[in-house]
Amino acid sequence: MSVTGIRSGSATHRIAVIDGPNMSNLGARNRRVYGEIGSIEELQQFCRDFGARLGVEVTCFVSNFEGEILEFIHAQATQVDGFVINPAGLTEIGIPTKHALSETGKPFVEVHFANVHAPPHSPRGLPIGPWESVFTPAATGAVMGLRQYSYAAAILGLTMSLDDESFLGAPAEG
Repeated sequence: MSVTGIRSGSATHRIAVIDGPNMSNLGARNRRVYGEIGSIEELQQFCRDFGARLGVEVTCFVSNFEGEILEFIHAQATQVDGFVINPAGLTEIGIPTKHALSETGKPFVEVHFANVHAPPHSPRGLPIGPWESVFTPAATGAVMGLRQYSYAAAILGLTMSLDDESFLGAPAEG
């Protein structure tokens, strides 16, 4: 199945998908929140495959260490057109990561498997929630509560916004 027919452009965009602390343990985490996805590698393959269907190159990175995430962002800043990030364990405290993403000048979309704003007893809420993200105010957009489909929505939305020059700040013609 191809979803390329919904894009307004044909450029091969490059998107980096970043997963923060605790996401490396995907598959062993709360099934109510994280579903049946078996591993971080399975999630990364899902993202790469979805991106390929859109005509997008997706690079995936996961780390439990904020310094490594910062180094990845710095190294990718001139290599990618945008970022998708699940800050995970950095959601409430990752100011340096938020600054690094913002300073690239590239759009970024925040994603979460759970609805981090929901109360703990809700079907998509975190058992330790709700959380207030430090990333959301600086992000181009946010998608949460859809498990791995949050990533698909973020990749699709970011791709479509990259195709639409007026969306990301270029002056509209006419």
